Amino acid sequence: MKLALDELSVFLAVVDTGSLTAAADRLEQPVSTISRLLARLEGKLQTSLLRRTTRRLDLTDEGCAFIEDARRILDAVRNAEEGMMERRGQLSGPLRVDAVTPFMLHVLVPLMPGYRALHPKVELKLSSNEGFIDLLERRVDLAIRIGELKDSTLYSRPLGRSRIRLVASPAYLARHGVPASVADLARHELLGFSEPEILNQWPLLDASGKPLQITPTMTSPSGETLRQLALQGMGIISMSDFMTAVDVAQGRLVHVLPHLTEEKFKPVHAVYYQHSTVSAKVASMVNYLAEAMRVPEVDWPTLAGRS
Repeated sequence: MKLALDELSVFLAVVDTGSLTAAADRLEQPVSTISRLLARLEGKLQTSLLRRTTRRLDLTDEGCAFIEDARRILDAVRNAEEGMMERRGQLSGPLRVDAVTPFMLHVLVPLMPGYRALHPKVELKLSSNEGFIDLLERRVDLAIRIGELKDSTLYSRPLGRSRIRLVASPAYLARHGVPASVADLARHELLGFSEPEILNQWPLLDASGKPLQITPTMTSPSGETLRQLALQGMGIISMSDFMTAVDVAQGRLVHVLPHLTEEKFKPVHAVYYQHSTVSAKVASMVNYLAEAMRVPEVDWPTLAGRS
């Protein structure tokens, strides 16, 4: 019995996508070819790897026992190929990277020319999803996540952390006055998130000594939208440095209540699926970002100014 790599690839694609049709779309092959290769693999193994249900294909007990071995085999082949290319300075092929829109625009995009200069044959495929995503389902190799991690099925590597501060435009403060205390914020326009509510907890203490939970006068689910509103003089925002540090450095925004603002940070992690080995392309990007965004803190204006 000799297993073929294309049979293993089809098996994993069907498992990861949940159907023959979705696997065919991913692999850009006819459904008939996917079905034939899967049947051939099961014939060689003399067992059923997948159980057909009305909604999707699920692993049998034998399939569950086999899938990790199949992943390790394909990972080993892929990494052997990539290892040879890396030694020749020729990493190539697609690399799918996902991040929330603000981080993509303010941090990753300015860093991509530097990465491309190092690895010109890697085909970068950048995407932005505002919530946590299933990396396998979305075919994402590497995701950058802001905040505390909860998904234990993913490997992660800390890249840095970004402090949260209050900022507003000079024009807004000229019209409405500069707040001198936390209590003064009650008479100001406060720009906050429509969801989740925890993002409207600002790095200040209220009169009772608890973290300040604001009631926004204007809301949006998008941090980038709130930044743009602040730049237009619409109010005060509480935002991570990676989004506003360049604006502050160039005078478009200024810090508000800096002497009362607590040191509150959001961690930044690179996360990737927990295979037995890590793709050389994924490792190249993680190492590049880790060098650019050294823990514990980052000079965000300098970082965003790179090309």
